[in-house]
Amino acid sequence: MSLGGVTNTEGSNAGGIFVQFNQDCTSLVAGSSTGYHLFALTPDDGIEEIYASRSGQETCLVDRLFSSSLVAVVTVSAPRKLIVCHYKKGTEICNYIYSNTILAVKLNRSRLIVCLEESLHIHNIRDMKILHTIRDTPPNPRGLCALSPCVEHCYVAYPGSSAVGEVQIFDAVHLNAKCAISAHESPVAALAWSSCGRRLATASERGTVIRVFAVPDRTRLFEFRRGVKRCVTIACLAFSSCGLYLAATSNTETVHVFKLQEGGAGEEGGAGETAGAAAAGEADTWLGWLSAAVSAGAGYLPAHVADVLAQGRAFAAARLPATGHRAVAAVTRVSRSPRLLVATSAGVLYVYALDAAEGGECALLRQHRFLAPEEAPGSADPQVATGNSYAGALRGRDPAAMTDSERGRELGAALEPSPPRGPFDLRDPDHFPPIAVRAPQH
Repeated sequence: MSLGGVTNTEGSNAGGIFVQFNQDCTSLVAGSSTGYHLFALTPDDGIEEIYASRSGQETCLVDRLFSSSLVAVVTVSAPRKLIVCHYKKGTEICNYIYSNTILAVKLNRSRLIVCLEESLHIHNIRDMKILHTIRDTPPNPRGLCALSPCVEHCYVAYPGSSAVGEVQIFDAVHLNAKCAISAHESPVAALAWSSCGRRLATASERGTVIRVFAVPDRTRLFEFRRGVKRCVTIACLAFSSCGLYLAATSNTETVHVFKLQEGGAGEEGGAGETAGAAAAGEADTWLGWLSAAVSAGAGYLPAHVADVLAQGRAFAAARLPATGHRAVAAVTRVSRSPRLLVATSAGVLYVYALDAAEGGECALLRQHRFLAPEEAPGSADPQVATGNSYAGALRGRDPAAMTDSERGRELGAALEPSPPRGPFDLRDPDHFPPIAVRAPQH
Protein backbone atom coordinates (compact mmCIF):
# COMPACT_ATOMS: atom_id res chain seq x y z
CA MET A 1 0.00 0.00 0.00
CA SER A 2 1.29 3.45 -0.66
CA LEU A 3 0.74 6.91 0.57
CA GLY A 4 2.23 10.07 -0.85
CA GLY A 5 5.79 9.55 -2.05
CA VAL A 6 5.98 5.78 -1.66
CA THR A 7 4.68 3.99 -4.71
CA ASN A 8 4.40 0.49 -6.12
CA THR A 9 4.49 -1.18 -2.73
CA GLU A 10 2.57 -4.36 -2.07
CA GLY A 11 -1.13 -3.73 -2.57
CA SER A 12 -0.71 -0.05 -3.37
CA ASN A 13 -3.79 2.13 -3.18
CA ALA A 14 -2.93 5.78 -3.68
CA GLY A 15 -4.93 8.15 -1.51
CA GLY A 16 -6.06 5.45 0.94
CA ILE A 17 -4.64 4.17 4.19
CA PHE A 18 -2.41 1.18 4.73
CA VAL A 19 -4.28 -1.54 6.57
CA GLN A 20 -3.65 -5.17 7.49
CA PHE A 21 -4.40 -7.74 10.17
CA ASN A 22 -1.68 -9.01 12.48
CA GLN A 23 -0.48 -12.61 12.26
CA ASP A 24 -3.18 -14.19 14.45
CA CYS A 25 -6.01 -11.83 13.42
CA THR A 26 -6.48 -10.43 16.92
CA SER A 27 -5.80 -6.86 15.89
CA LEU A 28 -5.83 -4.50 12.95
CA VAL A 29 -3.05 -2.05 12.10
CA ALA A 30 -3.42 1.07 9.97
CA GLY A 31 -1.14 3.77 8.67
CA SER A 32 -2.61 7.17 7.79
CA SER A 33 -1.48 10.71 7.03
CA THR A 34 -1.02 11.39 10.75
CA GLY A 35 0.76 8.27 11.98
CA TYR A 36 -0.08 4.66 12.75
CA HIS A 37 -2.95 3.14 14.71
CA LEU A 38 -3.59 -0.18 16.41
CA PHE A 39 -7.06 -1.63 16.88
CA ALA A 40 -8.15 -4.63 18.94
CA LEU A 41 -10.83 -6.96 17.58
CA THR A 42 -13.22 -7.66 20.44
CA PRO A 43 -15.27 -10.82 21.12
CA ASP A 44 -18.56 -9.00 20.43
CA ASP A 45 -17.73 -8.35 16.73
CA GLY A 46 -16.47 -4.91 17.66
CA ILE A 47 -13.27 -2.93 17.22
CA GLU A 48 -11.44 -0.74 19.73
CA GLU A 49 -8.57 1.67 19.11
CA ILE A 50 -5.78 0.83 21.55
CA TYR A 51 -3.05 3.13 20.30
CA ALA A 52 -2.50 6.12 18.02
CA SER A 53 1.06 7.31 17.44
CA ARG A 54 0.08 10.94 16.72
CA SER A 55 3.52 11.48 15.24
CA GLY A 56 2.26 13.68 12.44
CA GLN A 57 4.26 11.59 9.96
CA GLU A 58 2.45 9.95 7.08
CA THR A 59 2.85 6.20 7.54
CA CYS A 60 2.99 3.89 4.52
CA LEU A 61 3.83 0.56 6.22
CA VAL A 62 3.19 -0.75 9.73
CA ASP A 63 3.13 -4.23 11.20
CA ARG A 64 2.54 -5.49 14.73
CA LEU A 65 4.02 -8.76 15.97
CA PHE A 66 1.04 -10.87 17.08
CA SER A 67 -0.35 -9.29 20.30
CA SER A 68 3.02 -7.96 21.48
CA SER A 69 4.15 -4.35 21.81
CA LEU A 70 6.66 -4.63 18.96
CA VAL A 71 5.75 -2.52 15.92
CA ALA A 72 7.69 -1.93 12.70
CA VAL A 73 6.99 1.34 10.88
CA VAL A 74 7.98 3.01 7.59
CA THR A 75 7.02 6.62 6.87
CA VAL A 76 6.52 8.47 3.62
CA SER A 77 9.10 11.11 4.54
CA ALA A 78 11.79 8.42 5.02
CA PRO A 79 10.82 5.48 2.77
CA ARG A 80 14.23 3.80 3.12
CA LYS A 81 14.16 3.83 6.93
CA LEU A 82 12.72 1.03 9.08
CA ILE A 83 11.74 2.08 12.61
CA VAL A 84 11.21 -0.58 15.29
CA CYS A 85 9.19 0.62 18.29
CA HIS A 86 7.87 -0.48 21.68
CA TYR A 87 4.53 1.23 21.25
CA LYS A 88 3.36 0.92 24.86
CA LYS A 89 6.45 2.66 26.19
CA GLY A 90 6.58 5.15 23.36
CA THR A 91 10.20 4.22 22.65
CA GLU A 92 12.04 3.77 19.38
CA ILE A 93 14.24 0.72 19.89
CA CYS A 94 16.25 0.88 16.68
CA ASN A 95 16.18 1.95 13.06
CA TYR A 96 17.87 0.85 9.85
CA ILE A 97 18.37 2.70 6.58
CA TYR A 98 18.46 0.68 3.36
CA SER A 99 19.77 1.41 -0.11
CA ASN A 100 16.30 1.65 -1.65
CA THR A 101 12.64 2.12 -0.79
CA ILE A 102 11.19 -0.40 1.65
CA LEU A 103 8.26 -2.10 -0.08
CA ALA A 104 7.17 -4.60 2.58
CA VAL A 105 7.95 -5.62 6.16
CA LYS A 106 7.04 -9.05 7.56
CA LEU A 107 7.34 -10.31 11.14
CA ASN A 108 7.20 -13.53 13.10
CA ARG A 109 8.55 -14.44 16.53
CA SER A 110 11.94 -15.33 15.10
CA ARG A 111 12.61 -13.11 12.10
CA LEU A 112 11.88 -9.71 10.58
CA ILE A 113 12.00 -9.48 6.77
CA VAL A 114 12.52 -6.24 4.86
CA CYS A 115 11.70 -6.42 1.16
CA LEU A 116 13.25 -4.05 -1.37
CA GLU A 117 12.68 -4.17 -5.11
CA GLU A 118 15.67 -6.43 -5.79
CA SER A 119 16.69 -7.79 -2.38
CA LEU A 120 15.38 -9.17 0.92
CA HIS A 121 17.01 -8.56 4.31
CA ILE A 122 16.57 -11.06 7.15
CA HIS A 123 16.88 -9.76 10.73
CA ASN A 124 17.03 -11.69 13.99
CA ILE A 125 14.07 -10.30 15.89
CA ARG A 126 15.80 -10.73 19.27
CA ASP A 127 18.55 -8.19 18.55
CA MET A 128 17.53 -6.86 15.10
CA LYS A 129 20.90 -7.71 13.59
CA ILE A 130 20.91 -8.56 9.88
CA LEU A 131 21.59 -12.27 9.50
CA HIS A 132 21.42 -12.60 5.74
CA THR A 133 20.62 -10.66 2.56
CA ILE A 134 19.09 -12.29 -0.51
CA ARG A 135 20.53 -10.16 -3.29
CA ASP A 136 19.69 -9.71 -6.97
CA THR A 137 16.16 -11.07 -6.72
CA PRO A 138 14.01 -10.67 -9.85
CA PRO A 139 12.47 -7.18 -10.10
CA ASN A 140 9.71 -7.03 -7.52
CA PRO A 141 8.31 -3.47 -7.66
CA ARG A 142 5.26 -4.31 -5.51
CA GLY A 143 7.33 -5.85 -2.73
CA LEU A 144 5.53 -9.16 -2.94
CA CYS A 145 6.74 -11.59 -0.27
CA ALA A 146 5.31 -13.71 2.54
CA LEU A 147 6.82 -14.89 5.83
CA SER A 148 5.41 -17.94 7.58
CA PRO A 149 4.06 -17.06 11.05
CA CYS A 150 5.40 -20.42 12.31
CA VAL A 151 8.88 -20.43 13.85
CA GLU A 152 9.32 -24.19 13.30
CA HIS A 153 8.80 -23.74 9.55
CA CYS A 154 10.17 -20.24 9.16
CA TYR A 155 10.02 -19.86 5.39
CA VAL A 156 10.06 -16.77 3.18
CA ALA A 157 8.28 -16.92 -0.19
CA TYR A 158 8.99 -14.42 -2.96
CA PRO A 159 8.71 -14.28 -6.77
CA GLY A 160 11.45 -16.23 -8.52
CA SER A 161 10.75 -14.62 -11.88
CA SER A 162 9.19 -11.47 -13.26
CA ALA A 163 8.03 -13.30 -16.41
CA VAL A 164 6.40 -16.50 -15.11
CA GLY A 165 4.77 -17.61 -11.86
CA GLU A 166 7.76 -19.15 -10.11
CA VAL A 167 8.00 -18.87 -6.32
CA GLN A 168 11.25 -19.20 -4.38
CA ILE A 169 11.15 -20.61 -0.85
CA PHE A 170 13.94 -19.61 1.54
CA ASP A 171 14.55 -21.02 5.04
CA ALA A 172 14.97 -17.93 7.23
CA VAL A 173 16.34 -19.91 10.20
CA HIS A 174 18.95 -22.06 8.48
CA LEU A 175 19.55 -19.33 5.88
CA ASN A 176 19.44 -21.46 2.76
CA ALA A 177 17.24 -21.88 -0.29
CA LYS A 178 14.60 -24.55 0.30
CA CYS A 179 12.89 -25.09 -3.05
CA ALA A 180 11.28 -23.42 -6.05
CA ILE A 181 7.64 -23.89 -7.05
CA SER A 182 6.30 -23.45 -10.58
CA ALA A 183 2.95 -22.09 -9.44
CA HIS A 184 1.50 -20.33 -12.51
CA GLU A 185 2.21 -19.51 -16.12
CA SER A 186 1.89 -15.75 -15.56
CA PRO A 187 3.70 -13.76 -12.83
CA VAL A 188 2.66 -14.21 -9.21
CA ALA A 189 0.39 -11.53 -7.73
CA ALA A 190 -0.38 -12.82 -4.21
CA LEU A 191 1.19 -15.16 -1.64
CA ALA A 192 0.07 -16.40 1.78
CA TRP A 193 1.27 -18.98 4.31
CA SER A 194 -0.90 -21.14 6.52
CA SER A 195 -0.29 -20.79 10.26
CA CYS A 196 1.64 -24.07 10.35
CA GLY A 197 4.06 -22.86 7.68
CA ARG A 198 3.62 -25.96 5.56
CA ARG A 199 1.12 -24.68 3.01
CA LEU A 200 1.51 -21.82 0.57
CA ALA A 201 -1.34 -20.21 -1.37
CA THR A 202 -0.58 -18.45 -4.64
CA ALA A 203 -2.42 -16.42 -7.26
CA SER A 204 -1.19 -15.03 -10.56
CA GLU A 205 -1.72 -11.72 -12.30
CA ARG A 206 -4.59 -13.26 -14.26
CA GLY A 207 -6.42 -13.70 -10.98
CA THR A 208 -8.65 -16.60 -12.01
CA VAL A 209 -6.86 -19.59 -10.43
CA ILE A 210 -5.71 -19.91 -6.82
CA ARG A 211 -3.45 -22.82 -5.87
CA VAL A 212 -2.28 -24.28 -2.57
CA PHE A 213 1.03 -26.15 -2.35
CA ALA A 214 2.67 -28.29 0.30
CA VAL A 215 6.11 -27.04 1.32
CA PRO A 216 8.83 -28.18 0.97
CA ASP A 217 7.73 -31.14 -1.17
CA ARG A 218 5.98 -28.78 -3.70
CA THR A 219 2.88 -30.96 -4.07
CA ARG A 220 -0.15 -29.13 -5.43
CA LEU A 221 -2.86 -29.82 -2.86
CA PHE A 222 -5.75 -27.65 -4.06
CA GLU A 223 -6.72 -25.65 -7.09
CA PHE A 224 -9.60 -23.18 -7.00
CA ARG A 225 -11.17 -21.08 -9.73
CA ARG A 226 -12.19 -17.64 -8.52
CA GLY A 227 -14.39 -17.05 -11.55
CA VAL A 228 -14.73 -17.57 -15.26
CA LYS A 229 -16.17 -14.24 -16.37
CA ARG A 230 -13.13 -11.96 -16.20
CA CYS A 231 -9.56 -11.57 -15.09
CA VAL A 232 -9.10 -9.66 -11.84
CA THR A 233 -6.31 -8.45 -9.62
CA ILE A 234 -6.04 -10.51 -6.44
CA ALA A 235 -5.23 -8.13 -3.56
CA CYS A 236 -5.00 -10.53 -0.63
CA LEU A 237 -4.93 -14.24 0.21
CA ALA A 238 -5.43 -15.27 3.85
CA PHE A 239 -5.65 -18.64 5.58
CA SER A 240 -7.75 -19.12 8.68
CA SER A 241 -5.74 -20.05 11.77
CA CYS A 242 -7.20 -23.57 11.64
CA GLY A 243 -6.11 -23.93 8.02
CA LEU A 244 -9.57 -25.01 6.83
CA TYR A 245 -10.45 -21.81 4.96
CA LEU A 246 -8.69 -19.55 2.48
CA ALA A 247 -10.07 -16.07 1.75
CA ALA A 248 -9.31 -14.04 -1.36
CA THR A 249 -10.01 -10.37 -2.04
CA SER A 250 -9.66 -8.64 -5.40
CA ASN A 251 -10.49 -5.42 -7.19
CA THR A 252 -14.11 -6.56 -7.50
CA GLU A 253 -16.90 -6.30 -4.93
CA THR A 254 -16.82 -10.03 -4.08
CA VAL A 255 -14.67 -11.70 -1.42
CA HIS A 256 -14.36 -15.46 -1.90
CA VAL A 257 -13.83 -18.08 0.79
CA PHE A 258 -12.55 -21.52 -0.22
CA LYS A 259 -12.74 -24.59 1.97
CA LEU A 260 -9.70 -26.84 2.06
CA GLN A 261 -11.38 -30.21 2.57
CA GLU A 262 -9.40 -33.38 2.23
CA GLY A 263 -9.55 -37.04 3.09
CA GLY A 264 -6.78 -36.78 5.68
CA ALA A 265 -6.96 -35.52 9.23
CA GLY A 266 -7.19 -31.75 9.12
CA GLU A 267 -4.74 -29.10 8.06
CA GLU A 268 -1.61 -31.15 8.72
CA GLY A 269 -2.77 -34.14 6.70
CA GLY A 270 -1.56 -35.44 3.38
CA ALA A 271 -2.38 -34.26 -0.09
CA GLY A 272 -5.95 -35.55 0.13
CA GLU A 273 -8.38 -34.41 -2.49
CA THR A 274 -6.99 -32.19 -5.20
CA ALA A 275 -10.18 -30.19 -5.58
CA GLY A 276 -11.65 -27.84 -2.97
CA ALA A 277 -15.16 -27.81 -1.64
CA ALA A 278 -17.89 -26.67 -4.00
CA ALA A 279 -20.19 -23.82 -3.11
CA ALA A 280 -23.41 -24.74 -1.40
CA GLY A 281 -25.90 -26.05 -3.88
CA GLU A 282 -23.42 -26.15 -6.74
CA ALA A 283 -24.58 -29.64 -7.73
CA ASP A 284 -27.81 -28.04 -8.92
CA THR A 285 -26.06 -25.51 -11.19
CA TRP A 286 -24.84 -25.96 -14.73
CA LEU A 287 -21.23 -25.74 -13.56
CA GLY A 288 -21.86 -28.39 -10.93
CA TRP A 289 -23.45 -30.60 -13.59
CA LEU A 290 -20.42 -30.12 -15.83
CA SER A 291 -18.07 -30.97 -12.95
CA ALA A 292 -20.00 -34.17 -12.33
CA ALA A 293 -19.81 -34.96 -16.04
CA VAL A 294 -16.06 -34.41 -15.98
CA SER A 295 -15.70 -36.83 -13.08
CA ALA A 296 -17.70 -39.45 -14.96
CA GLY A 297 -15.98 -39.10 -18.31
CA ALA A 298 -12.75 -37.18 -17.86
CA GLY A 299 -10.96 -39.44 -20.29
CA TYR A 300 -13.10 -38.22 -23.18
CA LEU A 301 -12.24 -34.51 -22.78
CA PRO A 302 -9.06 -32.60 -23.65
CA ALA A 303 -6.78 -32.39 -20.63
CA HIS A 304 -6.92 -28.59 -20.32
CA VAL A 305 -10.73 -28.60 -20.45
CA ALA A 306 -10.98 -31.31 -17.80
CA ASP A 307 -8.56 -29.40 -15.57
CA VAL A 308 -10.63 -26.20 -15.72
CA LEU A 309 -13.93 -27.93 -14.98
CA ALA A 310 -12.43 -29.97 -12.15
CA GLN A 311 -11.16 -26.92 -10.26
CA GLY A 312 -12.77 -26.25 -6.90
CA ARG A 313 -15.32 -23.48 -6.50
CA ALA A 314 -15.80 -20.98 -3.69
CA PHE A 315 -17.42 -22.41 -0.57
CA ALA A 316 -18.72 -19.01 0.51
CA ALA A 317 -18.69 -15.41 -0.70
CA ALA A 318 -19.33 -11.95 0.67
CA ARG A 319 -20.34 -8.84 -1.25
CA LEU A 320 -18.75 -5.55 -0.20
CA PRO A 321 -21.13 -2.56 -0.01
CA ALA A 322 -18.53 -0.31 -1.67
CA THR A 323 -15.81 -0.92 -4.23
CA GLY A 324 -12.73 0.89 -5.49
CA HIS A 325 -10.60 0.35 -2.38
CA ARG A 326 -8.03 -2.31 -1.64
CA ALA A 327 -9.33 -4.91 0.80
CA VAL A 328 -7.58 -7.37 3.09
CA ALA A 329 -9.39 -10.32 4.67
CA ALA A 330 -9.15 -12.63 7.66
CA VAL A 331 -11.12 -15.72 8.60
CA THR A 332 -11.29 -16.13 12.36
CA ARG A 333 -13.59 -17.10 15.21
CA VAL A 334 -15.45 -14.62 17.38
CA SER A 335 -17.05 -16.12 20.49
CA ARG A 336 -16.65 -19.55 18.84
CA SER A 337 -18.49 -18.47 15.70
CA PRO A 338 -16.71 -18.30 12.30
CA ARG A 339 -16.32 -14.79 10.94
CA LEU A 340 -15.05 -13.29 7.73
CA LEU A 341 -13.42 -9.92 8.40
CA VAL A 342 -12.68 -7.52 5.55
CA ALA A 343 -10.82 -4.23 6.12
CA THR A 344 -10.46 -1.68 3.32
CA SER A 345 -8.11 1.18 2.57
CA ALA A 346 -11.10 3.50 3.04
CA GLY A 347 -10.88 2.80 6.78
CA VAL A 348 -13.90 0.50 7.05
CA LEU A 349 -14.07 -2.95 8.65
CA TYR A 350 -16.86 -5.33 7.58
CA VAL A 351 -17.78 -8.28 9.79
CA TYR A 352 -19.57 -11.18 8.05
CA ALA A 353 -21.07 -14.37 9.42
CA LEU A 354 -19.56 -17.49 7.85
CA ASP A 355 -21.78 -20.57 7.83
CA ALA A 356 -19.32 -23.41 8.47
CA ALA A 357 -21.83 -26.06 7.42
CA GLU A 358 -23.53 -24.58 4.37
CA GLY A 359 -21.25 -21.79 3.14
CA GLY A 360 -23.02 -19.69 0.52
CA GLU A 361 -23.62 -15.96 0.82
CA CYS A 362 -22.12 -14.42 3.98
CA ALA A 363 -24.41 -12.09 5.91
CA LEU A 364 -23.03 -8.68 6.87
CA LEU A 365 -23.31 -8.41 10.67
CA ARG A 366 -21.53 -5.18 11.50
CA GLN A 367 -19.70 -2.34 9.82
CA HIS A 368 -17.12 -0.15 11.55
CA ARG A 369 -15.45 3.00 10.28
CA PHE A 370 -12.19 2.85 12.19
CA LEU A 371 -10.31 5.59 10.35
CA ALA A 372 -11.09 8.15 7.68
CA PRO A 373 -8.33 8.58 5.07
CA GLU A 374 -8.31 12.37 5.10
CA GLU A 375 -9.21 13.22 8.68
CA ALA A 376 -7.26 13.29 11.92
CA PRO A 377 -7.71 10.23 14.13
CA GLY A 378 -9.53 10.24 17.41
CA SER A 379 -7.68 10.83 20.67
CA ALA A 380 -6.55 7.46 21.88
CA ASP A 381 -4.13 7.77 24.78
CA PRO A 382 -0.93 5.81 24.26
CA GLN A 383 -0.40 3.08 26.83
CA VAL A 384 2.71 3.77 28.90
CA ALA A 385 4.26 0.99 30.93
CA THR A 386 5.26 1.80 34.48
CA GLY A 387 7.46 0.14 37.05
CA ASN A 388 10.88 -1.34 36.41
CA SER A 389 11.46 -0.33 32.79
CA TYR A 390 13.54 1.99 30.66
CA ALA A 391 10.49 3.82 29.32
CA GLY A 392 11.21 7.19 30.91
CA ALA A 393 14.93 7.07 30.29
CA LEU A 394 14.75 5.99 26.65
CA ARG A 395 11.78 7.95 25.34
CA GLY A 396 13.00 10.57 22.92
CA ARG A 397 16.58 9.28 22.88
CA ASP A 398 18.43 8.47 19.69
CA PRO A 399 18.29 4.65 19.37
CA ALA A 400 21.94 4.73 18.25
CA ALA A 401 22.86 5.82 21.78
CA MET A 402 21.41 2.66 23.32
CA THR A 403 23.77 -0.01 24.52
CA ASP A 404 23.31 -3.57 23.28
CA SER A 405 21.97 -4.60 26.68
CA GLU A 406 19.44 -1.74 26.71
CA ARG A 407 18.28 -2.61 23.20
CA GLY A 408 18.05 -6.31 24.06
CA ARG A 409 16.03 -5.54 27.17
CA GLU A 410 13.63 -3.31 25.24
CA LEU A 411 13.19 -5.91 22.50
CA GLY A 412 12.55 -8.62 25.08
CA ALA A 413 9.91 -6.48 26.77
CA ALA A 414 8.28 -5.62 23.44
CA LEU A 415 8.04 -9.28 22.44
CA GLU A 416 5.91 -10.14 25.48
CA PRO A 417 2.25 -10.66 24.52
CA SER A 418 -0.34 -8.18 25.72
CA PRO A 419 -3.45 -9.30 27.62
CA PRO A 420 -6.72 -9.32 25.67
CA ARG A 421 -8.76 -6.12 25.60
CA GLY A 422 -12.44 -5.40 25.31
CA PRO A 423 -15.29 -7.63 26.52
CA PHE A 424 -14.14 -10.92 27.99
CA ASP A 425 -15.54 -14.20 26.78
CA LEU A 426 -16.08 -16.45 29.80
CA ARG A 427 -16.04 -19.49 27.49
CA ASP A 428 -12.63 -18.70 26.03
CA PRO A 429 -9.66 -19.92 28.10
CA ASP A 430 -7.34 -17.58 26.18
CA HIS A 431 -8.95 -14.66 28.01
CA PHE A 432 -7.64 -15.82 31.37
CA PRO A 433 -4.07 -16.12 32.66
CA PRO A 434 -2.84 -19.55 33.78
CA ILE A 435 -3.66 -20.30 37.40
CA ALA A 436 -0.97 -21.86 39.56
CA VAL A 437 -2.47 -24.50 41.82
CA ARG A 438 -0.66 -24.76 45.13
CA ALA A 439 -0.21 -28.21 46.64
CA PRO A 440 -2.01 -28.64 49.96
CA GLN A 441 0.21 -28.31 53.01
CA HIS A 442 0.11 -31.05 55.60
